[in-house]
Amino acid sequence: MKKNHYDVIVLGGGAAGLFCAFTAGQRGKSVLVLDSSNKVGKKILMSGGGRCNFTNLDIQPENYLSANPHFCKSALNGYNQWQFIEMVEQHQIAYHERKHGELFCDDSAKEILKMLVDECAKAKVVTKTSCAIKTIESIDTGYRIVTSLGDFQSKSLVIATGGLSIPTMGASGFGYEIAEQFGLTLLPRTAGLVPFTFSDKLKDICERLSGLAVGVSMSVNNTSFRENLLFTHRGISGPSALQLSSYWQPGQAISVNLLPDLNATELLMDYKKTSSKSLLRNLLAPHLSKGLVLELQTLYWPDHADKPMAEIPDAVLHEVAEKLNNWQLKPSGTEGYRTAEVTLCGVDTSHLSSKTMECKTQPGLYFVGEVMDVTGHLGGYNFQWAWASGYAAGQYV
Repeated sequence: MKKNHYDVIVLGGGAAGLFCAFTAGQRGKSVLVLDSSNKVGKKILMSGGGRCNFTNLDIQPENYLSANPHFCKSALNGYNQWQFIEMVEQHQIAYHERKHGELFCDDSAKEILKMLVDECAKAKVVTKTSCAIKTIESIDTGYRIVTSLGDFQSKSLVIATGGLSIPTMGASGFGYEIAEQFGLTLLPRTAGLVPFTFSDKLKDICERLSGLAVGVSMSVNNTSFRENLLFTHRGISGPSALQLSSYWQPGQAISVNLLPDLNATELLMDYKKTSSKSLLRNLLAPHLSKGLVLELQTLYWPDHADKPMAEIPDAVLHEVAEKLNNWQLKPSGTEGYRTAEVTLCGVDTSHLSSKTMECKTQPGLYFVGEVMDVTGHLGGYNFQWAWASGYAAGQYV
């Protein structure tokens, strides 16, 4: 092999890029990984609160958003969660299951990164960090990449540069620029799995309740998630809000059911009969935190705050019940890419083979991971897409 000539060059040393690199290396391919950061896998290290939610026991195509909902099926079948779990166990990484089938390292995300790096070393993958890409061009024998560390050539080029989320980790739109350079369509990108913000009086309420978590059901556009909602200084976060953010469009209101197991109308009418001398706020205390109840009282029954249930008109109780089961909140926006866990949309999958991740119109060019229009739910689904898409491309590059 000529110096600086490889079978495969992978741009991006994240989850998908590293997985693709050692998969190709195991097939005897010479592989070079180029990463702009000073070390590979930075996003892996911070994931899951430093414990890396590396996959989920229940991976279904329905857990992914894409303009083509069928695109992810082939890769997810080709490399499933059980295969990744087997690798984790082979590397003797202790892990545990949390709610909804989410799997986390017992110790640290560093173990997952070390596993990927060790697999790359075993497969003789060459890795270069702090590498700025200057130009990429298609040549007769494949691709020429001009970088700050010199010129490199390869037969296959894999774009594993990720999305725009968390720019402090080195995220950039570089992968999208490459796609455009080669004539691929991009779908409009937005931040996904991201907290909501408010600019009206609700912002002050969220600020006062900051740190409070409430088990709710949240919905928008006929999509619901039942999880904790977390009030923050800027708005709302927590699993239910993060999940819903991927389905929300600016200007839309979201519905929050604060009592998902109860019919609030029946509950309040029953209280009026059985606890007619009690105050509404005291009756709601077993169901919701005191702070939240007081905020709701100020908003929705201030004139009846100190009246016993018997004296509160049915119409008012019906109105309060509606707020408890269907609290309509209108976010002013989200926190954006700064805190988003993923980037929605990206490279249009109609340009790519679902079996190999290769570009249909540009032989030898592959896209894997977050850069394309496949986005998973919260809970290990995006990592599984990284492993699966990386494996799919690694089998063919």
